[in-house]
Amino acid sequence: MGTDSRAAGALLARASTLHLQTGNLLNWGRLRKKCPSTHSEELRDCIRKTLNEWSSQISTDLVREFPDVLECTVSHAVEKINPDEREEMKVSAKLFIVGSNSSSSTRNAVDMACSVLGVAQLDSVIIASPPIEDGVNLSLEHLQPYWEELQNLVHSKKIVAIGTSDLDKTQLEQLYQWAQVKPNSNQVNLASCCVMPPDLTAFAKQFDIQLLTHNDPKELLSEASFQEALQESIPDIQAHEWVPLWLLRYSVIVKSRGIIKSKGYILQAKRKGF
Repeated sequence: MGTDSRAAGALLARASTLHLQTGNLLNWGRLRKKCPSTHSEELRDCIRKTLNEWSSQISTDLVREFPDVLECTVSHAVEKINPDEREEMKVSAKLFIVGSNSSSSTRNAVDMACSVLGVAQLDSVIIASPPIEDGVNLSLEHLQPYWEELQNLVHSKKIVAIGTSDLDKTQLEQLYQWAQVKPNSNQVNLASCCVMPPDLTAFAKQFDIQLLTHNDPKELLSEASFQEALQESIPDIQAHEWVPLWLLRYSVIVKSRGIIKSKGYILQAKRKGF
């Protein structure tokens, strides 16, 4: 069917779930022509190009099957970690909850990341602050369902260490006092504070919590931007029916040299009403 997007549109019209994975972005070659200026721009570009590459390679067998769950990937970029090299690698991930209030998203994302990378365990997972209504301050109650699931994944040895993002001293302290598995890191966005807040620094030092910096926007992927990327890549589709549930960004680093060996995105989207 070549680059015809009609086959992709027909599949998406019948499916209920979309799993999109970019594979190792360092393997993209010709697909990666320019350096995006922001993480959001990089992500939208990755979604579009992954969809384009996938839709150009749809087989007639797949169209006949009409699977309920679509696995959308850049096949030549998929790269699992060699088991013989696993001990030399640090596998880290950051999880962004986009459109789901279900804590099971956390387990789904970690399971999928392990499967994609061919590993039994992730060394570190940081969870971005879950989406909340405008005008509402993030509280411990918002974090608890996700943190409970992360704790379960630590207990089942799917994750070694878990961390948070953008928590102030009060929020971090509340989580630390409540949690069974304590956060070992907290990311701080330097766009919002050029200098680490002294009270946060003191608390982190007292309880051996690593403070890291990041430059992710508050909303890395919105429902609207995902639907826009979907519509651009596959015009023959009701893009407004699709909602992203979660997004996971991973990196694989060679411990001894600090070199990034692999990085990519995985996301899950659902069709409304399913």
